Amino acid sequence: MKSISKLFILALLLSCTLSFAQTGSGMDKIKSLKIAFITERLSLTSDEAAVFWPVYNEHEAAMEELRLRERDEIRNRLQDFRNMSDQQIQKLMDQYLALQEERNRKNTAFLKRMANLISARKTFLLIKAEDDFKRRLLQQIRQRRQ
Repeated sequence: MKSISKLFILALLLSCTLSFAQTGSGMDKIKSLKIAFITERLSLTSDEAAVFWPVYNEHEAAMEELRLRERDEIRNRLQDFRNMSDQQIQKLMDQYLALQEERNRKNTAFLKRMANLISARKTFLLIKAEDDFKRRLLQQIRQRRQ
């Protein structure tokens, strides 16, 4: 039964990524598939899921906010890189490094918190599940482009 549900989730993941763009509701579908994928991989009990998902969603929102800040504060300003002074570039570098440090602090705090909530083993399974999900999603995007 467990292998059937894994096959179903995998088939759903692979087929759905081919059927939508990555905007609007497409991103919502990817998030839904990611939730299903992580839930299956971690085999969370109902008690674990009740504490896991609010913390996970909070962390995902924080990481998205950092990605948006990086894009707005740094990457968009790099369009005019050649015309920037050394002082402006140094300021941009300092901002970038500060964002990276903040990302690392938040990731470290998140992983420690998760290890206390759901166990170190399941926290490592989470890391692996997220990597596997990204890899499969990227494979599907590449195949779709060909």
